[in-house]
Amino acid sequence: MDKKIRIIGIIAAVAVSFVILSLPSNPLPIPEPLTSEIGTKSVEVLATNLEKPRSFDFSGDKIFLTEKGGSIRVIDSGVLIDEPLANLRVAEVAEGGLLGIATHPNFEENHFLYVYYTYVEDEELWNKVLRITESDNKLKEANTILDKIPASKFNNGGIIKFGPDMKLYIAVGSGTDHQQAQNIESLAGKILRLNDDGTIPENNPYLDSPVFSYGHRNPQGMTWDNAGNLYITEIGPSQNDEINLVKPGQNYGWPEQECSGDKKYVDALVCYDPAFEPGGIVYYSSEDLDLHNSLIVASLRASNLYQLEMNEGEIVSQKSILSGLGRLRDVNEGPDGYLYVLTSNTDGKGFPDNTDDKLLRIVK
Repeated sequence: MDKKIRIIGIIAAVAVSFVILSLPSNPLPIPEPLTSEIGTKSVEVLATNLEKPRSFDFSGDKIFLTEKGGSIRVIDSGVLIDEPLANLRVAEVAEGGLLGIATHPNFEENHFLYVYYTYVEDEELWNKVLRITESDNKLKEANTILDKIPASKFNNGGIIKFGPDMKLYIAVGSGTDHQQAQNIESLAGKILRLNDDGTIPENNPYLDSPVFSYGHRNPQGMTWDNAGNLYITEIGPSQNDEINLVKPGQNYGWPEQECSGDKKYVDALVCYDPAFEPGGIVYYSSEDLDLHNSLIVASLRASNLYQLEMNEGEIVSQKSILSGLGRLRDVNEGPDGYLYVLTSNTDGKGFPDNTDDKLLRIVK
């Protein structure tokens, strides 16, 4: 488990080239290739042979992660436990299954885990959010806190995280009925906001509604900066991937708008054309790595980890800080101040080696 690898230069070519547009200001430059200074940073391999992993979260010295086929895995004190915490019955569809996971901010006291997954009922696809009570790395109890979220074979979103306000945020894709993203009565194509027990906060933008924002296509990552601003990544239809700054009650345009162009909708903070398939995103707040005050974005198609440097809330530059490991699904900042990265080479779109997929930790 303590084995280290060093990423020197570009070990594998970037899967696609792309143009980055910063909206509404001037275009950002195309990221430079990895330099030797960045490329020689040390990367630890924490877990191998994960099966289609999707998301992960922390509590103390434990890491909880999801595998698309339905398993919740646990890394306890640096060791991947053989027996899953739970095996959930999930739908076997292209972009569905067991997706997001979040630990309660008070996990050490209540042992609550939250997961988002796709299931089949009467031959119809749905998503739901489950609250699990964990005990000694096993499922003790499970309760549904949100059900009948529209689902499809594609565009399920599925990222869930607790915000700095202690509320649970749920990123839902638009599925295949894209117009539902504009329907405020539908849960599809929305960022939802709930109390930890599934009830609706009184200060949500719409009365008696979990909807926080709408007009989203396929969110894949979610994070907050030190000022409490919420950022999400979204995969576009074939181009126009987005990073959005999300505020309550705002409409981000899908499917009427991609990136920008109509004053009725909020412009994307950054637009990527052609697509590079952003995955997870995290605002790096620690001082342990030379990445402070940056958004860190995992890329599936472009197979890179990117640093987006911020200045007074605006993205001013972007560069690659890690490549050569194939598709990168998720990224997060650990309680130790280091970056953790999840690969996604066994998802049917990558080229796995005999140890994929992996959870990695960037320590220098």
